[in-house]
Amino acid sequence: MDFVAPHEAIADALRAAEKKCSLPVRDLLIRGILAGAFLGYATSLVFVALSQGVPGIVGAIIFPVGFVMLVLLGLELATGNFALLPAALADRRIGLGAMLRNWAWVYAGNLLGSVLYALLFYLAITNWGTNNGGALGDQLRQIAQKKTLVYAALGGAGWGTALLKGVLCNWMVTVGTTLAFVSRSTAGKIFAMWLPITTFFAHGYEHSIVNMFAIPAGMLLGAPVSAAQWWLWNQIPVTLGNIIGGAVFTGVALWYTHGRRQEQALRAAVAKVG
Repeated sequence: MDFVAPHEAIADALRAAEKKCSLPVRDLLIRGILAGAFLGYATSLVFVALSQGVPGIVGAIIFPVGFVMLVLLGLELATGNFALLPAALADRRIGLGAMLRNWAWVYAGNLLGSVLYALLFYLAITNWGTNNGGALGDQLRQIAQKKTLVYAALGGAGWGTALLKGVLCNWMVTVGTTLAFVSRSTAGKIFAMWLPITTFFAHGYEHSIVNMFAIPAGMLLGAPVSAAQWWLWNQIPVTLGNIIGGAVFTGVALWYTHGRRQEQALRAAVAKVG
């Protein structure tokens, strides 16, 4: 059968988390850089579509292409690991240090890949900086300001809004990460992942890795946003929200209801045999 039952999918996810924590720094960085660049590609694809006047929902439908590619290639995305690794930690498969090590290096890799693609994208659409990027440039300048200066104008309420949108975003994104384990076929994995990723993007919630491309690209194109404003009013609160949404509402929640009892039964059986 192509379908994998939820308790089996969670067991596979826990084993995958263990493998992620055993990867050397070299692989965490390479896979993180590639994942950041692929999400940058998917995000710029959305802006290409929107600059042609299509409805916003079309952008949400096509955005998951980047997520699908990086998952199928076994790359490392920090937002997905914000769910998988806390579940493995709760199951006592990994330690806190191993989880934080993975998060730190993958986040750094995602940042490098996203900013690298933002720079290459800027050079490509401006003919090496000789124009303002046209309609695409307008889209990126507007989104960079919307994701930073609009929150800053609201003060604490803006910071809290960015945090909450980060929670709501990664709740769905990490459901997509988990649904990658519910099918044995490539087509099944793609369709399952597509559903929650489209849902999050259509709502306009905040994804920390997507923003690592969108905001720097807007800044390169002339948006009046400083690096301090990017991090204070978006990157930091959104990342914290992504951690909460992924760890609490997906990783630990699904582990508690689908994985915990299975592992307890397994441990009891092993103890009995021993």
